[in-house]
Amino acid sequence: MAAPGYRGVSDGARAETSFRRKVRGKLPAISGTRPSVHNGQLLVSTGVPSLDHILGGGLAVGTLLLIEEDTYSTYSNLLLKYFLAEGIICGHEVFVASASDSPHKILKDLPAPLTDEIPRQDDKARVTEGPRSAEDTMKIAWRYQNLPKLESVSLSSSRFGHYYDISKSISPDLLQSAKTHSYYLPSIIPLDGTYGSSNEMACDYLQLLQSIQGVVHQGGFDGSIPQQKGQKNILRIGIQSLASVLWGDDVCTQEQPHNLHSLTRFLYALRGLLRSSLSVCVITVPTHLIQNKAIIARVRNLSDTVVGLESFIGSERESNPLYKDYHGLFLVHKIPRLNSLISEGPDTKDLAFKLKRKMFSLERLHLPPDLSDTVSRSSKQDLAGSTKLLSSGCGSAAAGKKHLDF
Repeated sequence: MAAPGYRGVSDGARAETSFRRKVRGKLPAISGTRPSVHNGQLLVSTGVPSLDHILGGGLAVGTLLLIEEDTYSTYSNLLLKYFLAEGIICGHEVFVASASDSPHKILKDLPAPLTDEIPRQDDKARVTEGPRSAEDTMKIAWRYQNLPKLESVSLSSSRFGHYYDISKSISPDLLQSAKTHSYYLPSIIPLDGTYGSSNEMACDYLQLLQSIQGVVHQGGFDGSIPQQKGQKNILRIGIQSLASVLWGDDVCTQEQPHNLHSLTRFLYALRGLLRSSLSVCVITVPTHLIQNKAIIARVRNLSDTVVGLESFIGSERESNPLYKDYHGLFLVHKIPRLNSLISEGPDTKDLAFKLKRKMFSLERLHLPPDLSDTVSRSSKQDLAGSTKLLSSGCGSAAAGKKHLDF
């Protein structure tokens, strides 16, 4: 008699346990999605494979990703375009809302997918190690020679998601075949021309929420319309620069805004709508302009995932030799805890981003050995002060105030 919990075996085959967790069958089979290996949640790609790796495999369906914009909103808008372009390529429906740029223009300027999306193994080794001459090898100190090679986060072996060429726009044929929805605030006539009191949601946010609800209900993303097997789809919602002055909100201009709870009430209602539908949302917010810091904390609490972009443009770090290979810092403020007690976060918090000629990538920020004779003493003092940010990656000796010269 076979032992309890095991299936019977025959012809000497190895016994297999009957206690297996079956994930397949519970989640709908939708193009451009995959189940998470950590919590079984249905995931979609953000359009940036390195960002998917940081978020634990991708963006969970039914969640809200908040991107805190950089100073000039250059890189945050680029991440939003990656998210929308990934939806077009995967055949998902796309909803675009904006108060500044026309949704038609945003969709027209989406990046085009690359033909050879996955880097080859020899290219991966060449990028991670890089060319090194005999003279450079002699200059490297003994403590740096024994350290393991630092791989870029962008070089992931996963085939989930696509790579895009920002120097080219998406094909017009792909846009025509895709099903898109738009909400352009300047073309929407206000209800009464004024905004509500502090206890009511602003008219612009209310109309935006009603527009999203209409698309969710009419498209059957909430299950209201019975769909046959194999016909389910994902709705990708992208909102650009929410809470800016162009939306009619005063949270970026006053410390005690008139519509104090308009933004938080909208996010609360939107989050509940996402939870009960096959939709996912990405919102960019200029948090660096919000005067009241308490509003920033509430916005982060009402979002499932919160990341921030700190660009080096116009700052002293732009000329700092430590950050010469990067264009800004990538900050991870919040990772969602879905069906688990703890979240699957990145293994390091020292992250930076760079915008190459064709691709946006996220990498681990590390401190290179300062052994060049061309670096001045003042630059070395700046490097010594900046090592406090990267003490975990370069050892405890690098955290001191005095710069070590080998």
